[in-house]
Amino acid sequence: QVQLAESGGGLVQAGRSLRLSCAASGRTFSSYAMGWFRQAPGKEREFVAAISNSGGIPTYSDSAQGRFTIFRDNARNTMYLQMNDLKSEDTAIYFCAAALSYRGLANGRGDYWGQGTQVTVSS
Repeated sequence: QVQLAESGGGLVQAGRSLRLSCAASGRTFSSYAMGWFRQAPGKEREFVAAISNSGGIPTYSDSAQGRFTIFRDNARNTMYLQMNDLKSEDTAIYFCAAALSYRGLANGRGDYWGQGTQVTVSS
């Protein structure tokens, strides 16, 4: 029911910042918890961050904690991932996801997924 589209990826030098956006369609955006996942070449998709439908205290992976910030603007049906101090190991395709179950999101149980946006960090 929710269509998601990521944007904002690109090529950036280590230590720089990027902000990813996830635009959602429909009128039910505020009903969903939202999250970001990433998949690097040769690796499984991994959890990055999640935020509740109301925008409460978010959850971060260890690698994202302290560098990344997830936030959402329900009025604009958009969720964001602010990535600071990017490192080479952050290189991956980043996916946004929506889920009715916030608890399951960190385990990869998204109900809807975007197609991803490529983030490449050069050393």
